[in-house]
Amino acid sequence: MTRPLAPGRPRLAALALIAAAALALSGCSAATGGGTGGGGGTGGGEITVAGTYAIESLDPASPTGGSATGTQLASKAIFSRLVRPRPDGTLEGDLATSWKPDGSASQWTFTLRQGVKFSDGKPVTADDVVASFKRMMDLKSTNAANFVGYTMTASSPTEVVLKAPKPDAAVPYKLAIFYVLPASLTGENPAFFQNPVGSGPFKVEKFDPSGTLVLVPNPGHYGGAPQVKRVTIRKMPELAARLTALRTGEVDLAWGIPDDQLAELQRDSDLKVETVPSTAVFTMWFNSSTPALKDAKVRRALWQAVDFATIIKRLYPQTGTLADAPVSPVTLGYVPQEPVRYDPAAAKAALTDAKFDFSTKLRLQFANAEFRPFNQAIVSDLQKIGVQVDLLEKEQAVFTKDLLALNWDVNFQQLSNPTFDAANTLGRLYPCAAKRNGYCNPELDKLLAAAGASSDTDERVKLYGEASKIIWQDAVGMFPMAVKYAYAWNHRVTGVTPDPNGLPDFAGVRVSSS
Repeated sequence: MTRPLAPGRPRLAALALIAAAALALSGCSAATGGGTGGGGGTGGGEITVAGTYAIESLDPASPTGGSATGTQLASKAIFSRLVRPRPDGTLEGDLATSWKPDGSASQWTFTLRQGVKFSDGKPVTADDVVASFKRMMDLKSTNAANFVGYTMTASSPTEVVLKAPKPDAAVPYKLAIFYVLPASLTGENPAFFQNPVGSGPFKVEKFDPSGTLVLVPNPGHYGGAPQVKRVTIRKMPELAARLTALRTGEVDLAWGIPDDQLAELQRDSDLKVETVPSTAVFTMWFNSSTPALKDAKVRRALWQAVDFATIIKRLYPQTGTLADAPVSPVTLGYVPQEPVRYDPAAAKAALTDAKFDFSTKLRLQFANAEFRPFNQAIVSDLQKIGVQVDLLEKEQAVFTKDLLALNWDVNFQQLSNPTFDAANTLGRLYPCAAKRNGYCNPELDKLLAAAGASSDTDERVKLYGEASKIIWQDAVGMFPMAVKYAYAWNHRVTGVTPDPNGLPDFAGVRVSSS
């Protein structure tokens, strides 16, 4: 189980080495991390898992779906990356066997693993890596915002070089969500992703965007084929159906289990239950471009009007804690902030003083039914001080489209950070140029730029802490809760490692014959 460290001791050991003139982290064999085959498991069986989120696209560079949790879950099974994070947030090699920066950390060289093949038998080359990076940038994928002005070239058949316009110590972590596809792939190409070619541990047997993804082992995977015969990922957004399927054995693995169900599952001798601290924070941005929400005093008063401590205690007593920063304690760049004290009377007075129009109806959008009770409780607290809210539960695709279009006043997300580095959240989502929440602050931009450029880990944490203070005090959003993920799986399944991003790796799973 990963454990959050104190803010003065950043947990990401690999980044601590970046200040060195040469950093070279060896890629691990198939027996470690996301390793797949080999080793004496009983193997051979099939598993069915209950995914919380829809897998609407298998394209990791899709401009709308590439960052979606369902797409990320599928991508890590089907495709390979240069590097990938272990469950504790440190990095290991995937297609890269080593990587090192130049003296300023503005140029990074990645040495590629030899003999890796795509699932169609063609070799994975440096040209595939470069073409995949270019495609990600051309499509303006969500992750492309991490690499504005960056270029990648093949310096040799076994090396690629990523050049940044300024020093960037977080490059390897940003690449943790960059996936390599064949160089022949251009544009969005939906037909390709119905049966995609990748170099990950699994191949796609069947994909139905409305609800099911079936994976089978990739026999040519460089680490050896997974021992599980087949993995079926079923979309089961309704909690009751998910847990019933788990108890009856229809489903072998589920996660995102709420607190009120944990005790019963823990009493079930056929199941194993484990909870792990995550990179996720419940994040509720205010749209600062909305006239009613332009004033930071209004935004902070709305935050002060919600009794998050009580809501969390009631709904998430085991898997939630009151957040004290915009990023979770397991993220590099976490620095705790002064808690916002619940005081509805002071909140209403502050709104009145700021001449807030109480006839305004705010639009609070969210996706996924599991978050309905939490958002309903927020609406209830705001109504107590006379603030009117339309609670809008949207399908994931509509939610994502409206999110990017700023077609909302308050936006709820369970915001994870698959890179474990604040550069991917604070550095990507909060600058003026990001246009993600209507907020713009040149002082914040300078801090975020400096944090991203520094090769000193302690300095980066300090700068991200100063940036967090601005985000927190200006109430760019409300940051109610740091999340733990609860996993439960059938005892006949072994090799399950709960993932801090809610993205379990199926490659090491084995199934007992009993």
